[in-house]
Amino acid sequence: MFKVPEGYNVKQQAEAAERNYIIQKNDYLQIDVYTNKGERIIDPDLELSQDIGNQNLSSKPVETYLVDINGVVKFPMIGEIRLEGLGIRQAEEILQKSYSAFYRDPYVILRYINKRVIILGATEGQVIPLANENMHLVEVLALAKGLNNYAKAQNIRVLRGDDVFVADLSTIEGYLKNNIAIEPGDIVYVEPVRRPVSEGLRDYGIIFSILTSLTTLVIVLFK
Repeated sequence: MFKVPEGYNVKQQAEAAERNYIIQKNDYLQIDVYTNKGERIIDPDLELSQDIGNQNLSSKPVETYLVDINGVVKFPMIGEIRLEGLGIRQAEEILQKSYSAFYRDPYVILRYINKRVIILGATEGQVIPLANENMHLVEVLALAKGLNNYAKAQNIRVLRGDDVFVADLSTIEGYLKNNIAIEPGDIVYVEPVRRPVSEGLRDYGIIFSILTSLTTLVIVLFK
């Protein structure tokens, strides 16, 4: 069940994770549209900033747009556009063509904002959002508050579809070889350390508590 795929190469896997994300149903997208080929983004001479005076652009609310069950997104002005199955760059080009009917030389920046991974096992189950497209295993574990004394750093599994990758982060060498690039939808399982003595004491403690309660009940009934 947890066999590492034959011929697995961490470097190749990292490069694969850096490719453009493919838009899927139920994704949430954020779009920024600029005119004049995005001149305002660069604005080296601050001329455009002077034109807008002291207006605070950061106060503009951030809108998100859902990719519906048909793979379609409804955008302002241009209406419904089918984006499912496209890379981010491909989608940006389509949106630029659509907005060219309203703006001169539009420049579009598209982001997907619902990227996440699930971490199970010793971390007790957490959903971790991916802040950018090139996050790696150690970064994700750090966001989950790291590995505690109950985690096996030498036996961490990344489940990706039908594939499972095993990572050993217990040594510097293991870190360099196994700091795998993480993709949206991955499940990271950190195997917990089994402590037979403490677990046994805990189980016996429960039994002892039950016996004590029963003994007390018998004494009360037959007193």
